Parts: sequence; structure tokens; C-alpha cells
Amino acid sequence: MGHRLTKIYTRTGDAGETGLGDGSRVPKDSLRVHALGEIDELNSAIGLLLAEELPEGMRAALAGIQHDLFDLGGEVCIPGRTSMSEQQVARLETLLDDYNRELPPLKEFILPGGTRAASQAHLARTVCRRAERALVSLARTETVGAAAGKYLNRLSDLLFVLGRTLNRAGGGSDVLWQPRKSGEK
Repeated sequence: MGHRLTKIYTRTGDAGETGLGDGSRVPKDSLRVHALGEIDELNSAIGLLLAEELPEGMRAALAGIQHDLFDLGGEVCIPGRTSMSEQQVARLETLLDDYNRELPPLKEFILPGGTRAASQAHLARTVCRRAERALVSLARTETVGAAAGKYLNRLSDLLFVLGRTLNRAGGGSDVLWQPRKSGEK
């Protein structure tokens, strides 16, 4: 990190543009800035989840994910840079396998709810899916590293599994969807 922020407001964005990590200026509503914002919101949603009581191993995993998301933000912030690796994707797959192994098979659709921590994991999952969609949109017009999209795809799956895990850790279970019949209130 070459420059430390000593002054938070710069006024350079007042006209609707912002600076990227390579020094170029782009509109604040560009696909790249949009993807950055979604990744930032995802990191914040995970930070909120980390404010809950969590199993220690899960806390460490989520803290590592926050660092990975900063790597991803750096990749998106600097056109042409690749920061995300297949090793980071594989780490998520290992976590997915480990947490999912402890869960009963899923036979029904579940609602995003249950304990507060599980609900926050589900909310982070939906933010992750939005970040993934923003990254896909960016990749249609500009180069994005292949591991970046894979990472967000695996992360949303992991957050789903963590929501299920947190419901069990909180003494509950999945909140099962109960389809309503036509005309039923």
C-alpha cells in the first residue's frame, strides 16, 4: 500500500467520477465501480455476521474471507490485475465440504431465516450473489480473472451452508418452505 489516507475527503469525486487503483478516472456508475461497491457491501455484510456469536472455526474462516474480498476488490480496482487464485477457491471448497458434511441432506427448499446469525449469513449470501452478477456484467466488457467469479460463486454456496450450520448451532433447524396452494391465504 503506497499511500496512506491522511485526509478522507478529497473533493475529486464531486463531479461524478472516481479514481481507480491505476490512477485512471471513471464514472462512479461504471460497471467496474458498481462491482467494487457490491464487493464492499458483501465484505460489510460478513463483518456484521462476525459481530454475532459464532463457532471459533467459523469466525476464523470468515475473517480470512474478508481479507480475500479485499484482494478481490484490489483486482477489480486495478484493470488488468489478477489477485485471486485457484487456491483461494479451493480453500472455500474445503470449507464447504467440511461444514456440509455435518448437515443432514437437504430435501426441501429452506427460507432464509432462523437465528439472527443464520439470517445474517443468508443476507450475506444474497449480497454475494449480487456481487457475482456485477462481476459477470463487468467481465462481459472488460477482462476479469477467472478465479474471481469462481470465488464469489463458491462463497455464496458457503454462506448458504453456514446459515444452515448456524441454525443448528443456535439450537434450531432449517426453516422449511411451505408452498401455498392456489387461493390459500
